[in-house]
Amino acid sequence: DFLFADKERGGYDASGIINVRATPYAGKRAASRRVWPKIGVCRVAVPRHTIKGMASSPTPRIHPILGQTRLARGLVRGSEGANDMNISLNWLTDYVDIKLSAAELGDLCTRIGMNLEGIVETDSDIVLDLEVTSNRPDCLGHLGVAREIAAATGAEFRPPVIDELPTSGKVEELTSVEVKDSELCPRYTARVIRGVKVGPSPTWLVEKTETLGMRSVNNIVDITNFVLMEYSQPLHSFDYDKLAENRIVVRRAKGGETMTAIDGTDCRLDKNMLVIADAEKCVAIAGVMGGLGTEVDENTTNILLESAQFDPLNVRHTSRQLQLMSESNFRFERGVDPIGIEIASRRACQLILQLAGGELAEGMVDVWTQPFEAPQVSLRPTRTNALLGIEVDAQKQFEILESLELSPQKLDDKIVCTIPSHRGDLRREADLIEEVARLVGYDEIVMNEKVAHTLTAQSLTERTRKQVGSILTAAGFDETVTFTFVDDEEAKLFGYDKPIKVDQMVRRTNNVIRPSVVPCLVRACKTNQDAGNCGVSLFEMSKVLIAGDKTLEQWQLALATTGELGDLQGAVETVVAGLNPSATVKVTPQTAAGFEAGASAAISINDKPVGVIGCIAGDVQKYYGLERNVAAAELSFDALQDIAGATRTYKPVPKFPAVERDLSLVVDESVSWHELSEQIAAVKQPMRVGVDYVTTYRGKQIDKNRKSVTVALTYRSDTETLRSEQVDEQVAKVVEKMKKKFKAELRS
Repeated sequence: DFLFADKERGGYDASGIINVRATPYAGKRAASRRVWPKIGVCRVAVPRHTIKGMASSPTPRIHPILGQTRLARGLVRGSEGANDMNISLNWLTDYVDIKLSAAELGDLCTRIGMNLEGIVETDSDIVLDLEVTSNRPDCLGHLGVAREIAAATGAEFRPPVIDELPTSGKVEELTSVEVKDSELCPRYTARVIRGVKVGPSPTWLVEKTETLGMRSVNNIVDITNFVLMEYSQPLHSFDYDKLAENRIVVRRAKGGETMTAIDGTDCRLDKNMLVIADAEKCVAIAGVMGGLGTEVDENTTNILLESAQFDPLNVRHTSRQLQLMSESNFRFERGVDPIGIEIASRRACQLILQLAGGELAEGMVDVWTQPFEAPQVSLRPTRTNALLGIEVDAQKQFEILESLELSPQKLDDKIVCTIPSHRGDLRREADLIEEVARLVGYDEIVMNEKVAHTLTAQSLTERTRKQVGSILTAAGFDETVTFTFVDDEEAKLFGYDKPIKVDQMVRRTNNVIRPSVVPCLVRACKTNQDAGNCGVSLFEMSKVLIAGDKTLEQWQLALATTGELGDLQGAVETVVAGLNPSATVKVTPQTAAGFEAGASAAISINDKPVGVIGCIAGDVQKYYGLERNVAAAELSFDALQDIAGATRTYKPVPKFPAVERDLSLVVDESVSWHELSEQIAAVKQPMRVGVDYVTTYRGKQIDKNRKSVTVALTYRSDTETLRSEQVDEQVAKVVEKMKKKFKAELRS
């Protein structure tokens, strides 16, 4: 059944309900400050709107007297999606004068980037359901939306005025904060207010919070909710006297540590989760939800007010793992204003002193690892016009950026902006151009009826990529597209001790831009192994970034197989021959990081080094957990492209048969096949059309430190069928050369 508000509170007139339909949200835990039963969410179709309400069972039913009452105003919300923000029009006008109708305001919000999802009218207010993109967490509060509307309409933006607050005592004498993991908690602030009187909130506060779907709890909790919806800064109030030693420790959870959240959920924590603790126990899950043991209730007289910044990725992982969702984690996951943390805290103190009394301790405990430094981003007005395709006067661009509080300064032909802390999405010139486009209006950009496309032939790079892919696919290899980041340890395994990394605030793990594709293919072999695909042959053509005196970005072809190393070498030779039959491939023994010593080599094409090939080293295979040996190779794609595109000439099909002779040459163990084949090729024999490796034998009848290498020689004449004596003469010259060069013996 629906949860109803008291008739005195008002709500939605349900007399015109058409139907009630359950949504996929049914059964989701209520993100409340109190222990609520599991609720369902349903959509209610009325003549003018589709609204959303909460029902106490996953399958809502229409109550027999539904037509005689009203849906709870505080539980009715717009068609709320993953990035929706409900905005109270009454609340909004506290900060900016609005002379538009609700529909016109909704259209304006849509034009400047906050899509209107719905409008809900209550007895005393109008609620706009806006879709806020994840890169604009500042607009998850009324002040952020008001700032945008002021910039778009030219109206004055009036944020709350926070006067000097009366204080008593010093906060440092009452509490302390220790942050043990500054990466997960860049900033943590705490204030202490003593002698507060916890009780019901005044009507205006209840109306503002319930209009947005928040249930009134008490004046302290309602104030933190109010500031959250005002500044988009989550706050948390602890009962100061329930904190062991009255102090805060921000740390990672201990393995197996437990805590009961405010909504009654028993949470089992792990060491990857950040928690807020006192001297003895965990009292809150950082950025997600507070603990039941230190909540503010009617017996609370002293409070500690938290305002902080937590790592977005860690908050997201913790929230999903514990299946705890709240308005707080929704904002922490998107990032909060590092300077707004202190402002929101003062605003909450101002309201608490007004509505709950008490004495504020002087100062604020502030643990801030790296204070904010406003970055500067330059904009070229000419670049704006070129990118947008319309003419926007340079002065107009300046005024738009000024209205967005970006403190623009003219410098030669540029406009240099100082980015405020609440606009972390503005990092480069294109971002500023987008701001200009938003406020000028996307509808001002001319849309042509026809779009011209210039057709061009495939480039050599495109043709080479396609040809290499076709050759390797025919050779039994599967093409992969792997992730472009690897772990720092993986890069070091393959000899890259100082790879290029992205900011740890962006990616905490796997934050190395890969200097080689081979680690990714080896990891892909492990993934296939886990899936039961034991025999795999993979290849990928992708860009890599190699650090050095000058950072080098280049295309690379990488191959990996659980098959034989010889098969892998054959695949490489097939690729080269397919691109240019006249090109020669040379494999020279060479030790390479990540590859097995004695089973790795350098690859050169036409005597130019292009890559490495070999068996993956045992310690590397152990690191990845591979059960089968893996052979891999990496080649410079630019080198392959250099030999591609050769003009092929026609040669008639031979009319006369070929004659093949096998030679088993006993040579020293140190003589490689490459040396043998190179010396055979040095014997000029126009009728010889092929030199191929057959096998190597070691064992009986062969002296120690010697081996027998069998080579196949192929001869053919374009004018006649060769006789045996003609071929024997040619073979004898080869044998003679091998005897002189390698002291070879012919094994019968």
